[in-house]
Amino acid sequence: MQRWLERQWYSDKVGFWSVLFTPFSMLLGLLVSLRRALYKIGLIPSWRSPVPLVVVGNITIGGTGKTPLVIWVVQQLLAKGYSPAIVSRGYGGSAEKITPVSINSDPKVVGDEPLLIATRTACPVWIGKKRSAVIRTLLRAHPHCDVIISDDGLQHYAMQRDFEIIVVDGVRYFGNKAMLPFGPMREPTWRMHDVDAVVVNGAETDASGEYLMRLRGQEFYSLCAVEKKASANFFAGKRIHAVAGIGNPSRFFSHLRQLGLTFVEHAFPDHHQFQAEDLQIPEADIILMTEKDAVKCLQFAQDNIWVLPVQAEVIGGLEVKVVEKIESFYGHKVA
Repeated sequence: MQRWLERQWYSDKVGFWSVLFTPFSMLLGLLVSLRRALYKIGLIPSWRSPVPLVVVGNITIGGTGKTPLVIWVVQQLLAKGYSPAIVSRGYGGSAEKITPVSINSDPKVVGDEPLLIATRTACPVWIGKKRSAVIRTLLRAHPHCDVIISDDGLQHYAMQRDFEIIVVDGVRYFGNKAMLPFGPMREPTWRMHDVDAVVVNGAETDASGEYLMRLRGQEFYSLCAVEKKASANFFAGKRIHAVAGIGNPSRFFSHLRQLGLTFVEHAFPDHHQFQAEDLQIPEADIILMTEKDAVKCLQFAQDNIWVLPVQAEVIGGLEVKVVEKIESFYGHKVA
């Protein structure tokens, strides 16, 4: 069902689906805008963090590259001498209460994205439904943290923020621009003009006022032995199958093709809870997967499973703008 909906959302054809539901989509857009306005003028209360809060989110459903950008922002702040921490909803996990995430956490409990962020950054990562409560709990446990990064939460207006970043898919963009469930939009496109930065992932050309992001990754590692590395050439002549349970599997598959690989695709729903049988592919000499999926497959790792980690590369000096806003919050440099 999800894949069918996405085909309707991102189709170039204007069909019966779009015409029939356009009025409902417009009404939903108005309601979303009204909700934001009520928070903005203070008729609905919101909470302010005692340390700067940077929100990295999107206005569309599905994978835009948000998690790699969160990791990139955290790494930039670490390099500048800050002590960042990350909060997340923990989507896809079963946790019902505020929970810290470590490299040993169960992805079924904390979610795949928070676990990946914790593994890649070694910074405090906490999850919970109410982000303001998560931040308060996190800061009690880690009082040295001087900036919070919210993985998603752009629409969580009960939490005030100091810097907003929207991540846009530079290939699919906004599809039919209709609101959920008639299109991929969480908020209308005007929201892009009301944030501090727009990061376009995978666009071919620059655009005024936007930052460009590329996901780089050429070296694979074995899921059974992370110290074992290989380039794409290592898989030459082998029967390759690629699996992806992410928001936009086609991005991963395109990346593999750019590395010169030929393979059979296996697309799963976003946040798919992999089981051992999902990876029992008799005809596969090699199985390739994303790092986000890999954190859920460690317990049934196989010798033929290889993982491609990616790193975000952001062009345009976004890190400078983020640091300037943090310094403005404190009135001086923290580090």
